[in-house]
Order: sequence, then structure tokens, then C-alpha cells
Amino acid sequence: MERDDLAFAGLARHADLIAAGELSSRELVELYLGRIARLDPVLNAFRVVLAEQALIEADQADGRRRGGDRRPLLGVPIAIKDDIHVAGEITGYGCDWDPPVRPADSEVVRRLRAAGAVIIGKTHVPELMATGFTESPTYGVTRNPWDIHRTSGGSSGGSATAVAAGLVSAAIGTDGAGSIRIPAACCGLFGFKTQRGRISTAPDVNPHRGMTVYGPLTRTVQDAARFMDAVRDGGPSFAEAAATPPGRLRIALSVGLPPLGVSVDAEQLSGVQSTAALLRELGHEVVEREFDWGLTIGNRVLTRFVRGLGDKAAEIGHRDRLSRRAKGIARIGSAIPSRVAESAGAAAAEDAAHLNQIFDESDVVLTPMFTRRPLRVREYDGTTGIRTLAGQARWAPYSAAFNHTGQPSVAVPAGFTPDGFPLSVQFVGPFDSEARLFSLSAQLEEARGWAGRRPAVAT
Repeated sequence: MERDDLAFAGLARHADLIAAGELSSRELVELYLGRIARLDPVLNAFRVVLAEQALIEADQADGRRRGGDRRPLLGVPIAIKDDIHVAGEITGYGCDWDPPVRPADSEVVRRLRAAGAVIIGKTHVPELMATGFTESPTYGVTRNPWDIHRTSGGSSGGSATAVAAGLVSAAIGTDGAGSIRIPAACCGLFGFKTQRGRISTAPDVNPHRGMTVYGPLTRTVQDAARFMDAVRDGGPSFAEAAATPPGRLRIALSVGLPPLGVSVDAEQLSGVQSTAALLRELGHEVVEREFDWGLTIGNRVLTRFVRGLGDKAAEIGHRDRLSRRAKGIARIGSAIPSRVAESAGAAAAEDAAHLNQIFDESDVVLTPMFTRRPLRVREYDGTTGIRTLAGQARWAPYSAAFNHTGQPSVAVPAGFTPDGFPLSVQFVGPFDSEARLFSLSAQLEEARGWAGRRPAVAT
């Protein structure tokens, strides 16, 4: 296999090649370290590259394989978002502060290591993980390999750039209001937001007022399935689900929005419409049917999310070192009384029951991811916190409600624009429908073959 082909082969293929003895972990890690050295000065995906340690771990993995070890991710390089702890490293949260060195891995990192994965580095996040673009005065701008003048999304933007540019086999992100799905959609990846409780967030307890969950950003659905099977708490085998046809599903097409004074542009609608057409060709029933957003869900989502940002700002301190927009966001969040945020969280079950009435007649809901193409880098430089929050809500309004309700949803590639930029859609399922989402997404991937396309900057 050519080196460029190998770099973009993805987690599942890498795991299989290493297990078969056709590829060593050291060879793969060295390939990625070389690509990071060449490409990351422009893309800025990694806050820290753990090169020396990764090579040691790779050699250990190769020795274990020769000894008969068959762990599922043995020797596969994984990138960790910089709001998840890695033992011996700081967790920066995108901010200029004085963070402690973490004495232990977060539980999800411990499970990845137990599955044999090699930790190659930690990826950039925006300040406080507050925005759908990954930029900060401290760590600079993370760029999209499909168009370096556009964002790779946020807050898992570094993880998305790393996977999309062929700098790592797969990466983990966190999602508090779309922060896995938005970057995956920006970069032509599969991004899986688990349902609440599927992956342990320890040592954090109910992060971001209970809205944040962890999940993978990958090139293929099977990559994400293998990742999930290594770290999940209960549930079905996702690898088996991704390999199983979904059968005929009732799919609701929902493009309606809460009253935000914005509509979806023609480019983003083209991705939704082409996906709906393909789903029909695959035998599914696709019917236009809207979520009933009501008048209160959006306010509750915003209350929980922004108060969570205020909590994180208080934890980090040093507000004088934040950018203007981050200071403003933190100030707004801190002004929301904790009891109001708690009340919004307590209403999540009621809101879920209301939204999920759509599943009385549907198995899956298809929505856009964005109202327009991903933002240009520095588009929000110098703006206030309130203008940034409002702008984010108008650009990416479809994701955050499902953090509030806690149900699963995924970002799925939806083809490309005429000038070669990736499009994406979102699938939403009811609780305990993750296997269905994997099965449907894998069927769509087989029909569309999105993983074969690569950004020119990364070749």
C-alpha cells in the first residue's frame, strides 16, 4: 500500500493490518509523525505531539502482537481532544492559564490504552470549548484541510483536522452542543454523538451541566464502530451493527428551524436533498415531517450550555487572559443563576418526550447540519460574546437540542459541492437507536464511498 493510501486507510483497516502482521505500529506512527511535521505547521491540529512516547508505545504494541496479543486497537494511533486528560500532560481547554499536569488518564483514554491504542497527541480546542470554530489567542487558528481559509469547526476542530488530513487513524472528541458533529461535518468525516451514558466521562461528572458526551471522529463508519466497541458502557456491538443492513426504514426529512431569522441555503439543501434521494433509491420511505421545536426548548438548551461555559471559566480563572468574545461568553454564562440552569436540565425529559413525538411515525430523522458553508477563519475576530453566540446559533442550529435531550445523533458525509467542499447531514434517532444509526450510515457510506476523497492540501 502506498504511504498516502496508508495514511488515509482509517482505524479499522490499520487495526486489521497490524493484527495480520502486514504493518507494524512503529511504521504507522512514524508515517503519521512525518506527516504531522510536514502539514501541521499550516493546519494547526495538535497542541502537543507525544512523539517519543508514541514510538515507545508502538514498539510495545509490536512486541505484544508478536507474543500473540489480539487486543482490538493494538498499535493504532489515536488523537485525544484537549479537554480530556492524558496522564503526565496538561489539559489546556484552549486557554491561557496555568493548568496542572494530570496524574491519570480520563477513563475513556484508559479504555483506549487497554484496547491497545497508541496516544499520538492532544488536539486543539477553542477557548472554553465555547465556539463552533477552533481559534484562540493562545494556540492560534486550526484550519480545515479541504479549504485552509475555512474553519474545521469546534470545539473538536483539532481532532477533525487531524483525521481529515491523514495525521492519525482516528480521534476522540467531546460534544456539548454539536462539538463532534459540527467539526465532522466541516471536514467530511463521520462524527458520532453517543447517547448520554454510553461512554464514561470520568473523572468528570455530568460535564457541562450534563450536556457533554464523548465520541469518535473517523473516516468511515466501521472505524467509529470499532472505536465505540472498545470504550462503550453496555449496548450492542456497533461493529456488528455497521456490518448489518438496516432493512427498510421510515425516515423523516426535517429542515424546519426554531424562529432564528435564518433559513438553509441552496448549497446545504442540496446535500440534504441528494441524501434523501439516495435513501429512497436504497428502499427507505422518506417523508417530509418536522420536529416540533416549540417555544421553550431553545431557551433551555442555551441556558444550560452558556451556564456551563461560565462554570468552565470559573474553574480555569485568569479571565483577563481570555479574548474579548470568550470574556463576554463567560460573563453571560456566569450571570445565569445556577438554579435556572438546573431547572432547564430538569425539563430535559419533558422536552425529549415532546421532540420525540416525531418517532411515533419515523425510525430516523434526517436534518441539515448547517444553514450555510462553514465559517471563514477569523470570521468572529474581535466580536462580542453575545454576537458570537447568536451567529453560531444561526449557522449550526440543528445539533444542540439533542445534547439537551441526551439521545444519539450523527454527522454523515453528504457528497461534495461543485468546487470540492464536503457537505454533511445529520441523522437523529430515539433513545437506544445507536445500532440503527450505525447500520443506516454504513449503508449510505457503501453507496456514496465518501472515504475515497481526500483534501488536496493533505496529499
